[in-house]
Amino acid sequence: MFKWHEPQHHTADFELSRMESLLVKESPLLLPLNKEKTVYDGFITVQERDFRIRILLPPDHQLKLAKLQCCWQLKQLLCGYGHIVKQRLHHSPDLVSFVLELKTVLEVALKCRPECRSIPPPQYYSQLIIEMEDLGWDKLVSIDTEFRTLRLRAEDSSGRQHVVTVKLKPKHPVEAPWCSADLPVPLAMTWTPQSSLGHVHTQFLLLLESLAEFWAVLDEIDEKTWVLEPEKPSRADTMRRIAIANNVSIKVEVDTQHPKMLPECCLLGAEHVVTPLRNKLNANMHLWNPDCSILQNLRDVLEIEFPSPATHEKSSFSAECGICYAYRLESAIPDQVCNDPRCGQPFHQACLYEWLRGLPSSRQSFNIVFGECPYCSKPITVKMSTQKP
Repeated sequence: MFKWHEPQHHTADFELSRMESLLVKESPLLLPLNKEKTVYDGFITVQERDFRIRILLPPDHQLKLAKLQCCWQLKQLLCGYGHIVKQRLHHSPDLVSFVLELKTVLEVALKCRPECRSIPPPQYYSQLIIEMEDLGWDKLVSIDTEFRTLRLRAEDSSGRQHVVTVKLKPKHPVEAPWCSADLPVPLAMTWTPQSSLGHVHTQFLLLLESLAEFWAVLDEIDEKTWVLEPEKPSRADTMRRIAIANNVSIKVEVDTQHPKMLPECCLLGAEHVVTPLRNKLNANMHLWNPDCSILQNLRDVLEIEFPSPATHEKSSFSAECGICYAYRLESAIPDQVCNDPRCGQPFHQACLYEWLRGLPSSRQSFNIVFGECPYCSKPITVKMSTQKP
């Protein structure tokens, strides 16, 4: 008796059609781009969010050899889950099963990242527009593509320009936004469900005015002296290292609340130069006048005139390290100086520490290394840095 067998390619076509109908049911936005159904392109939807994806299958449709191309949001979301996705590609029986498992992975990833979980409702955007119109569009520096992060400008009474970054929550204005700015003090904002971007801007301006005297003190130092550190001071920096002479400087830490009071001072340089200055500082400390600027007080107490851009070139105070022959080593400058008056060679702390550690004649006591100057062989010590330079 003759027995009819259905051709294998008909069976394969039937399976592909069945899989395609199931895929359309589960992910209607993910469609094949060719007749062979080896390229699928479109979106997969998870928690009402659409993610662009392209799946490239080999001619035999083996998932373990498939390649995925994802949008940047999907790549960011799957960061840390790559091994699971690969495992599912190897073990899923068909494309429909894999897409279902990929959705499960994405749901877990979204739960671990609350900021990606939901899209704000339409009233969020209308509320944002109303608040910006009340504040003034001229205050807006930039806004991201998701309308979540805004940068607002503010000008203090002295004409200084400042920017506050505001990151809005999906339930704005019910939830308080996250705010940050280049400030030497914490940016604490009071917020109620009735608050707006205007309230943020107003509180920011009040905080700026409370720091006006502090910035005026530092602006005078930056304008009238050679500041060695920080290289490019920000509004958040409270420290200045001021050049006094070649390889001699003073580090001052200005108090944000009492900027004209005697600051914390540290003289840096060779002992034979620093000791007389330290003695003057201790002897004349009672002369400190809080009605005068820090710079004027330092001149009077130390009995010196600071080199300024008007009288000296900065290169006069930018001596290279005697070991690495560079001025800056990342953020550090040469601040270890040989105490011998005939030498006075400066070194980076890290360079001198590593140099002395490599010498058989050096000895270490706790975190201090004792050895010889690389230039004049006179005794020199260096303290091991507890921070990265």
